[in-house]
Amino acid sequence: MPIKTIIMGAAGRDFHNFNTFFRGNKDYEVVAFTATQIPDIEGRLYPKELAGDLYPKGIPIRAEEELSELIKKHGVDQVVFAYSDVTDEYVMHKAALVNSLGPDFRLMGTKYTQVKSTKPVVSVCAVRTGSGKSQTTRRVSLILREMGYKVAAIRHPMPYGNLVRQEVQRFADYDDLDEHECTIEEREEYEPHIDNGVIVYAGVDYEKILRAAEKEVDIVLWDGGNNDTPFYVSDLEIVVVDPHRPGHELSYFPGEVNLRRADVIVINKVDTAEQHNIETVRQNIRLNNPKAAVFEMACRVSVPDPQLVKGKRVLVVEDGPTLTHGEMAYGAGVVAARQCGAAELVDPRPYAMGSIRGTYERYRHLTNLLPAMGYSAIQRHELEETIRRTPCDLVLVATPIDLARVIKLDKPNLRVTYEVEELTKPGLAETLAKFTHEHAPVPTGAGK
Repeated sequence: MPIKTIIMGAAGRDFHNFNTFFRGNKDYEVVAFTATQIPDIEGRLYPKELAGDLYPKGIPIRAEEELSELIKKHGVDQVVFAYSDVTDEYVMHKAALVNSLGPDFRLMGTKYTQVKSTKPVVSVCAVRTGSGKSQTTRRVSLILREMGYKVAAIRHPMPYGNLVRQEVQRFADYDDLDEHECTIEEREEYEPHIDNGVIVYAGVDYEKILRAAEKEVDIVLWDGGNNDTPFYVSDLEIVVVDPHRPGHELSYFPGEVNLRRADVIVINKVDTAEQHNIETVRQNIRLNNPKAAVFEMACRVSVPDPQLVKGKRVLVVEDGPTLTHGEMAYGAGVVAARQCGAAELVDPRPYAMGSIRGTYERYRHLTNLLPAMGYSAIQRHELEETIRRTPCDLVLVATPIDLARVIKLDKPNLRVTYEVEELTKPGLAETLAKFTHEHAPVPTGAGK
């Protein structure tokens, strides 16, 4: 009899594990996925078109709160945990729940889930959401393009819509974002790459995605999500750590896996972190991955006209995932507001609408700032209305995209930008030059 399995996920790693190991595997029967972290991703089917011949009706995706009931109903033999950026303690509580009901609890490694590319692969991952992985990925892509290589960034999945339509996605311009009805969260990751002239791939089936990208690039750049491990066998693994959260590199799953696997570890935000916290992170690196090269970076925050911020009552809008499951109490917008002399950071909580109000109820550490949540059209409307209702002189937008492209801002607003600056020499450029000498083909010149 096949081993009855439930895969616990959040519309990303769970689908990938299924596609690479369970799909077409007659030794297993996946009876359900469960979903958490992301709003409104349960209640769907993993469709038959993607699930394969063994699942002619598709596979139900249920809320994680139904896990115990599903285990009993289906006589489940094992549960696979397949999402990221949670504490080790959280994972073990889930294991205890599953084991108490009888099934095995499984964490899948890279051996059975990574796909091998025909092209050289550089991966950029992190130990926590909000460490600066996206900015580091963009820095890597620009270095490789300056060397003359054509690069595609393949982004960790965010398939929150029609899964069949999202099987393989390619984004070369803003029209592609509109065509695929991308959420704010997706745009935050895709738009900066597009602005830099880098094609982005994403979707659901990451072997098909890889094969499509290989046809048009010299080097594949894996742009990781949360603190998950790479989906592809990587020739160079770069991992970003955050000294604002010292110790998290050893206490969050699967961030510690990335720390231990890394060829290069980037300590970001050293310009704003306490020196003793930086040293704590360095010590943890020395103890757990002494062979890794360690680079330091600063995260430079800028505002086009700082005088417009000085003395004003400011509503700060920050990147949503960094604040929610990333658990940061503030982001680049708060840093910019303080640097520019804002008189007050307005508390938007009394004016929050619908699911935005629910976000504050779930993440109690958030106070005088607004997370840019936009996983659906309804949620984008609620974000827009929350901003409209909040009394302030200025909206300081610290999301990676121009928020005014996707919602209406009826108040004066300024964008905060933030990019990494390398402080260690030799650094990424020299490392990538060595990597391309050892692994990459002759550059096509298409990157210039």
